[in-house]
Amino acid sequence: MVYKIRIILDAKEDIFRDVEIEAHNTLEEFHNAITQAFGFPGDEMASFYTCDEEWNQKEEIALFDMSDAETDVRLMNETFLEDILTENTPKLIYVYDFFNMWTFFVELADMVKKEDGRSYPNLLFSFGELPEAPPEPHFKADQGPMDFNDTLDSYDDLDFDEHWN
Repeated sequence: MVYKIRIILDAKEDIFRDVEIEAHNTLEEFHNAITQAFGFPGDEMASFYTCDEEWNQKEEIALFDMSDAETDVRLMNETFLEDILTENTPKLIYVYDFFNMWTFFVELADMVKKEDGRSYPNLLFSFGELPEAPPEPHFKADQGPMDFNDTLDSYDDLDFDEHWN
């Protein structure tokens, strides 16, 4: 089985790639397909996140285990696409480069039979140019910069001991 997947950059502009990949591929192989499709070098940390229909982030599936020994981390090279991305759970979030937070919405568009003579993964369609820098995140809670002058009458209200050291 081959998955047709749309990967959309979280940006105001439309920037996306449509990729075909075999369902039995690992998420690490899918990560490599995404980095190649968008022109990233592929040498930064990345994670997939399962999510619900409203894109609320759930479980992390990491490229490398960076946790302490007591925590179990699900890894991309041990997780198969067909076990995560299904008709019932057609969405994932993908984050590349945790310093810059390139964030993508991944959605299963179709499942088709493998075509003889075609190599996978396969870039089907590319729309939009990747910007030089990642787009600014737009969080629902963002209300603009906080003006501390509006919240404090004086430093005396802070109960601050200036001779603490």
